[in-house]
Amino acid sequence: MTKDYSGWRKSGRSNPDGHCVEVGRARDGTIGVRDTKLNGESPILEFTGDDWRALLHKIRTDCH
Repeated sequence: MTKDYSGWRKSGRSNPDGHCVEVGRARDGTIGVRDTKLNGESPILEFTGDDWRALLHKIRTDCH
């Protein structure tokens, strides 16, 4: 079953051409990530809240 995500927002590091990733949240707290190039029809990667926080922490600490 596909979850219903809302509040999609683009990455703050989006390309000027609009091709980027968007993040949305499901009612159960699941985080969805999709590519904007397919106008909302992209497959969605799903993360638990804990996995999402761990991914962001890893990205932030490894990129500095």
